[in-house]
Amino acid sequence: MAGMSKKERQAALLRLLEKHPFVTDEDLAKQFNVSIQTIRLDRMALGIPEVRERIKAVAETKQSELRSLEGDEVIGQIIELNLNEMAISIFDIEPIHVFSKTKIVRGHHLFAQANSLAVAVIDADVVLTRTAKLRFVRPGRLGERLVCKAIVTSNLPDRAHVDVVTRVGDDTIFSGEFVVVKFPLESVIGGMES
Repeated sequence: MAGMSKKERQAALLRLLEKHPFVTDEDLAKQFNVSIQTIRLDRMALGIPEVRERIKAVAETKQSELRSLEGDEVIGQIIELNLNEMAISIFDIEPIHVFSKTKIVRGHHLFAQANSLAVAVIDADVVLTRTAKLRFVRPGRLGERLVCKAIVTSNLPDRAHVDVVTRVGDDTIFSGEFVVVKFPLESVIGGMES
């Protein structure tokens, strides 16, 4: 994309971000062969917020569609949600999520992202994990962005099967097969009051 005029670059940038809204300024700079500052100036001129703000805006919209969980109960930010079909969340690994010595993400964070997404994708009042078969492929590391995708493979009235894969770029780092059970809200609340 070298040799583009500023106007051509900004038009191409706008088209690219419409299709892929979560691309970072660093990746855009490499793709357009310009500095990160040039990308930031182009974004500002076009009125496009930084990637964190774009993610936050999409996540807030998607969280309002959740039924089984509140938005803040999902680990990561949901960027795509089709209830009873599929969901995608992203989770940026920060210092609080890793072991201080190795800078490797703690396994319970990988599980929590996958488990909460497997529950969130189901359209029911109350969804709980019954079983999970997990596979840790490689460690996640400080600074990486985990992209977790949940696909509902079977959806019966009382339970569902959800396959979840977490990737960093093209690398699969975690996968899980979850069986979740569904309950009507009245049955859970009624059991708590007795």
